[in-house]
Amino acid sequence: MTIRFDNRVAIVTGAGNGLGRAHALLLASRGAKVVVNDPGGAVDGKGGGHAAADKVVDEIKAAGGIAVANYDSVAEAATAANIVKTAVDAFGTVDIVVNNAGVLRDKTFHNMTTEDFEFVVKVHFLGTAYVTHAAWPIMRAKAYGRVVVTSSNSGIYGTFGQSNYGGAKLAVVGFMNALRLEGQKYNIMMNALAPIAATRMTESLMTPEALAKLKPEFVSPMVAYLCSEQCQRTGDIWSAGAGTFARIEYREAAGLRIDGRAPTIEDVADNIEKIADVSANRVFRTSGEEVAAVVSGS
Repeated sequence: MTIRFDNRVAIVTGAGNGLGRAHALLLASRGAKVVVNDPGGAVDGKGGGHAAADKVVDEIKAAGGIAVANYDSVAEAATAANIVKTAVDAFGTVDIVVNNAGVLRDKTFHNMTTEDFEFVVKVHFLGTAYVTHAAWPIMRAKAYGRVVVTSSNSGIYGTFGQSNYGGAKLAVVGFMNALRLEGQKYNIMMNALAPIAATRMTESLMTPEALAKLKPEFVSPMVAYLCSEQCQRTGDIWSAGAGTFARIEYREAAGLRIDGRAPTIEDVADNIEKIADVSANRVFRTSGEEVAAVVSGS
């Protein structure tokens, strides 16, 4: 089976470099019409320009593909909506949204300004929500859509000095968890990617050996699959990097149940190891499933 995207319109945010560029090039090579969005700023989001997005559009066109550039920021609702407008104006619709745009302003929480915290959250979390919100009515109306949000192992597992980035990257998972339920009956599949790749944002932290293995294009096949008609999975977190692909899942311990009386603080303290033991565990797909299990004692 060869997966193609003929007659599909894809938006890739932050597509001027790194992962976004690799995603855009792969989707275009398989027939998608691509909006290459990138405001052209530095890793910290400062500055801007057209060169980054234009270069990727030129690469796609030189290879025989179809693409247009967009230079708007995802960090404001109005400019994020203009990214979707670019797709509609150029190609008539939108089928795929890859929320990839990102910035870094790393510092320990003690030394971080609230401005740096808020800006990173705006780009990663609110930017994801803003672009998806603008595309959502189009996808609902046509009963088709594929949305990828970009999470990170910094949010899932933690990274020193990235409270703003990690917090935003786990927030997009919560966003996905709600929208995959809302979108399912409209054939809108929504998944989260946790990429491991050498990009402008990570290359300074890696050895030359790691850089050779962690090429952005090694991540993009997972993204492209999640954007395809063939993908019928929704609401999952996927790790991808260095040719390794894996699903990430939350587990909940079997825990401890106190029946017949009100539990006390001492009940918790005396049994904390049992409460924390995940050797026997449960997996829930909705908050309602967990609530039902807790109430029933199952």
